[in-house]
Amino acid sequence: MTISRPEDILGFIPHALGLWPKESLVAVTLRGQTLGATLRVDLPPERSERVLAAYSRRIGEYLEADHDADGVLLAFFSDNGWDDGGALAHGLPLLEALEPVLAHGGLALRDAWFIGSDHWRSAFCTDLECCPLPGRPVDQILDSRLNAEMVFRGSSVRESPGLLEPADQPVLDPEFMGAEDAMLGELLLRWRRRKSFEEMLDAWTGVLDSCRPDEFDGEAAVFLRASLRVPAWRDAVVVLAAAGKAVACGGAEAFGFFEHEDDDADSLAIPPGLCPAAPTAGTAPVAGKSTEAADLSVMRYGDVLLGLYPENPDWKRLTSLDQVLAVLSRHGGGEARAATLTIRGWIQWCRGSGSFAHELLSQADAEQQGYRLAELLAELVTRGTLCGWAKSKSSAWRKFGGAAA
Repeated sequence: MTISRPEDILGFIPHALGLWPKESLVAVTLRGQTLGATLRVDLPPERSERVLAAYSRRIGEYLEADHDADGVLLAFFSDNGWDDGGALAHGLPLLEALEPVLAHGGLALRDAWFIGSDHWRSAFCTDLECCPLPGRPVDQILDSRLNAEMVFRGSSVRESPGLLEPADQPVLDPEFMGAEDAMLGELLLRWRRRKSFEEMLDAWTGVLDSCRPDEFDGEAAVFLRASLRVPAWRDAVVVLAAAGKAVACGGAEAFGFFEHEDDDADSLAIPPGLCPAAPTAGTAPVAGKSTEAADLSVMRYGDVLLGLYPENPDWKRLTSLDQVLAVLSRHGGGEARAATLTIRGWIQWCRGSGSFAHELLSQADAEQQGYRLAELLAELVTRGTLCGWAKSKSSAWRKFGGAAA
């Protein structure tokens, strides 16, 4: 897409983020004349010199991840100061704190704007004919050519980071939950069997690669939700989607999950509606492997959860996993729903959307207070930690399929 006016850039930002920013700083890196990464951070609640300096350093650290960037555009979304004409004066101290940090990082500040609910203006324009007080109407952004083009291509912008709609509320079905509890009892008797573990992964592989979530029957949903209530299996499903079966099996072996079992151990009763994939030969690690290899496999699990391994995750499978989990979360509440919301929150964090991740993780905690994985991931989000994949141009999720503006 070709961008020729500020309104187009400002119209692009909400589509890149998936929501209209509020009380936010948005930085868009530039690689020559091409838009690069988009970063949104809450504005600092305090505006002391010390706070602004620390805040600016953090922004500089985030932007260092785009190694190819040579410039940056800044957009300050805030409703402060517009009523009395002081929006510019309110935002300039932060802009002035950011400029030397950006310059030190080799990023030329190409332009900056202040945007409120009703008006927007350039940070540098002093011509009242060009930039009248309090500013230009926000409708110019909403009516921009690029915003219309994005809407035409199917992009939408939310008012808030809430991904869950009324239709996503769980159905309370005691009979279904009873069947799920019974299935969980069966799985807990088998979860440390290598054969059962691999059969479970093969079933999930078939789901992610072949099945349509809206075609799940109750029996299939019971099995999938119950498998997510076994923490070791839940984590393995995440690793399977991002990094493949070999890494999932390697980590389980290294963690010492598997007990000795006979080759003729009973198979899992996989519901026929799951479209199970054919078992993948040769993916499970052999017993007795070296301590170094075992340590590496354990580390891989953690690296996958932090977005540090593999170099490029399987985004297609992760998208499929998100869609499957959205369906499963509607089949009932409790621990299984908390697991689905947590993993969906993790996927949003991997995509680089801390706002959407925080919303889903909060919902997971509300569903089952003290759900440990949700607590750990929420701490990462709260600290402002970026997923490793989101830091790299080659591995980051591309909302628009990689097309450049």
